Amino acid sequence: MKSRPVSTDTLESAAGTTAQAGPPGTNPIAQLAAHWRDYLEITKPKVVLLLVFTALVGMALAVPAWLPPVEAVIGLLGIGLASSSAAAINHVIDQRNDAIMGRTKNRPIPQGALTTRQCLVFAGVIGVLSMVLLVAFVNVLTAVLTFLSLIGYAVVYTVWLKHATPQNIVIGGAAGAMPPVLGWTAVTGEVTAGALLLFLIVFVWTPPHFWALAIHRRDDYAKVDIPMLPVTHGIPFTRVQILLYTVLLVIVSVFPYLIGMSGVPYLIGALVLGGMFLWHAIKLFDDSATRQPIKTFVFSINYLMWLFGIMLADHYLPLVFGLVQRLAA
Repeated sequence: MKSRPVSTDTLESAAGTTAQAGPPGTNPIAQLAAHWRDYLEITKPKVVLLLVFTALVGMALAVPAWLPPVEAVIGLLGIGLASSSAAAINHVIDQRNDAIMGRTKNRPIPQGALTTRQCLVFAGVIGVLSMVLLVAFVNVLTAVLTFLSLIGYAVVYTVWLKHATPQNIVIGGAAGAMPPVLGWTAVTGEVTAGALLLFLIVFVWTPPHFWALAIHRRDDYAKVDIPMLPVTHGIPFTRVQILLYTVLLVIVSVFPYLIGMSGVPYLIGALVLGGMFLWHAIKLFDDSATRQPIKTFVFSINYLMWLFGIMLADHYLPLVFGLVQRLAA
């Protein structure tokens, strides 16, 4: 990967020491325009898009008919901005390790494209904006839960859990599993069993998803002394845990059908996707398949997207058919 050009007054060393970028008094808007790609990168847009999509599905399943437009649009915007703010704070806190790890050494802060101060100001602005939007146009409950999720990921997980225990991703996964609940509360103003079930699916999905990446990048995590499960307990043990969590995920993914939240199309899709995930998890035990961990990680992302996409389609199919019948009558 090509490194970004690094100006002499914005250079940050690999040790994580950040210099003040740009001359004093530089217009923040001009800085944002000049470095918009870097600001976009620190929001982890692909991750945020997946989170926002699960929030959208949470909204859709929370109401029997079509979504209320104001709460849906502004709710998703607020949730997305808060997730982006948490991601930017994560970049700031992890900058020293990012400069050492091969997967992250080309991020904007280690490369000197952005300073710590710029990232914190940016994270603060979009974080405050998300809270204002949620309180003013959605509801206070969603704003409070969104703020707690932001703190849970950006501070509790990144600062403490990530370095404290090999179960970091299990406990910290609660913050990443919140978007469906946030979407649900945005249009209903309450947390119900359905919302918690969607939370449970993402919560159980997170460990096998991330541990596959942790196996692939085990040496990176060992280098910076982060106690990911493959580092502390070894790859064979981690493979077993991935398989067990995947079996649990397949079971949990059937619950929306069992409680009547979703129909037969969803059930079929969940079982097919679950079978594919299990195949990937079993394939991890093949020592000759050296690329399997990263393949499992990539599939896990597609799995969650497809699972929630099928859930969304299953929910709206009767509404669409009903609308077509009324128009044809």
